[in-house]
Amino acid sequence: MSARFEELDWSETPMGVISLRRRKEPSLNVDVYEVKLGDEFLMSSLFTAAEVALARIGLAQAVDGDLDVVVGGLGLGYTAQTAIEDPRVHSLVVVEALEEVIGWHQRRLLPDTTELASDPRVRLQEGDFFAMADSEAGFDPQTPGRRFHAVLLDIDHTPRHVLHPSHSAFYTPAGLEKLAGHLHPGGVFALWSDDPPDAEFEAVLAEVFGESEASVIRFPNPLTGGYSTNTVYVAR
Repeated sequence: MSARFEELDWSETPMGVISLRRRKEPSLNVDVYEVKLGDEFLMSSLFTAAEVALARIGLAQAVDGDLDVVVGGLGLGYTAQTAIEDPRVHSLVVVEALEEVIGWHQRRLLPDTTELASDPRVRLQEGDFFAMADSEAGFDPQTPGRRFHAVLLDIDHTPRHVLHPSHSAFYTPAGLEKLAGHLHPGGVFALWSDDPPDAEFEAVLAEVFGESEASVIRFPNPLTGGYSTNTVYVAR
């Protein structure tokens, strides 16, 4: 029987203290993996429906054929894991700012996503997603200027509630135009958000991309006995 609570990793980072914890959820009798940055909860393995939907909905809009994909933000790995379950995905670059988070996967601390670090299609790339998006070189340091068929982003809480002030510029027309330059023609940008659809951000997407829509992802919340929602934006 596993312990009721275990801190699997704890590290000082430039963004603050990040920790990975495993706890037993008594109401469900399951192990729950949680990530905290400082005192703020970032993610939980109890709530992964929208992270999975981010990959499924985003890649559903991608062109047919072999796909080269970027995932922004590794976290617990559910978006990246779902992406590689799509047989069209030829290569996947997962950009993660914290080497500590990459280490969790290399050490196989997360049982639901153990395939990621060993899958030959996947590269776990340490880097600042937002700086890469703003650069000419883009998301693949091994092939500067490389373009992709889809970029799936799950880093900030919402386009308004960002983890660092430097991220805010990305969610403007100028920032998204830079991102679009790293996509093949017809390429897809998909974004997870913790808030309901934001009309102002939808207008920004519509200004930059030819097509865009917001999908509300509704999922059961076992802690409240009700339902919660997240939003997935997709633009092409």
